[in-house]
Amino acid sequence: MRIAHVSDGYLPRMGGIERQVQGLTHAQLTAGHDVEIVTSVSPDDRATRVPVRGPERSGGRPGAIRYLTTFSGRDTVLAGGYDLVHVHASCASPLAWLTAASSIRAGLPTVVTTHSFWSWANPIFRGFDVALDWRSWPVTWTSVSQVAADSVAQVARPSADRPILLIPNGVDPELWRPDRLPRQRDRVVLVSVMRLATRKRPLHLLKMLRAVRERTPAGMALEVRIIGDGPKRAAMEAYLRRHRMADWVQLTGQLSQPEIRRVFDDADVYLSPAVLETFGIAALEARCAGLPVVAFGQTGVSDFIDDERNGLLVDTDAGFVDAVTRLACSAADRERLTAHNLATESGFTWPNVLRACDRAYAEAFDRVGRASGVPGPAWLPVPGR
Repeated sequence: MRIAHVSDGYLPRMGGIERQVQGLTHAQLTAGHDVEIVTSVSPDDRATRVPVRGPERSGGRPGAIRYLTTFSGRDTVLAGGYDLVHVHASCASPLAWLTAASSIRAGLPTVVTTHSFWSWANPIFRGFDVALDWRSWPVTWTSVSQVAADSVAQVARPSADRPILLIPNGVDPELWRPDRLPRQRDRVVLVSVMRLATRKRPLHLLKMLRAVRERTPAGMALEVRIIGDGPKRAAMEAYLRRHRMADWVQLTGQLSQPEIRRVFDDADVYLSPAVLETFGIAALEARCAGLPVVAFGQTGVSDFIDDERNGLLVDTDAGFVDAVTRLACSAADRERLTAHNLATESGFTWPNVLRACDRAYAEAFDRVGRASGVPGPAWLPVPGR
């Protein structure tokens, strides 16, 4: 099948949508599909094996979204001779939404995957519906997690026979198979991977870590690695200096996948402090590396983390502090959760994700009255996850 994946952002920009599009298109290419990416970011030929169509380089910051190329990107899709258009959208994705509307009008099978919560934007999307009647479009709606799908459902109002389908993020478990270093009961290493931006709550994380340090024994060697970069880094560095935390909290900057895995090998607990996390791919990778995950239960992380089985899910910042403190102080709890993660697969592998795509693509063809030639099995995680 000839497939266009449409995303406003792509590599070298690095975020949840970009990583999902990269992994999914590589998996589809390996499976024999003819796949291209259409984006508003100037392509980086070194970043992907999949052909990328985007604006020509013209200087500026690498990875910047060039919104003025939205219409030319839409035209690229319409003229591309694709069998199916797979749109990847957040709330503010002009290329994605314009292309979805245009491909539907052109009669192309169209799948839209939402990668963000819509709750705050519900009034805006309801306004779009009044103007465009987009809820009547023959589009197949999908989302990356159940909580994200529930958010979209508040506006899209799917029918019982055509629910919002799930196309979650995927991982290659072999890339995260750990080579764990020997652990010490009086040394605990906490790790988090995030873009250092407001939505990920990095400063909230530092405040919670400060509270954890105050509640753990003075003789415990508590170490923290925060992996990533972003606009809040300077403010975080200032906070660490002001509260004399720089000797035990390290901001590593952006690391490669092998480097992150090596950090995971010498870590005990993974922290996911965001409350607007639609999936949490880094948390999934940490879980595959054996680490217990502490996260908020109302996020997409709850699709692959069960409370007390392979991590701890909380509802408030105070609960987050309690959970991290508990795991820091209890080697037995850490060992129990880690043992479960090492003994069970998460189920979020690329073959499962491709089966989820097959189901969504079959529905998209059916909506426009065409035969797809692809199977449509439901996607289910491996029991026990």
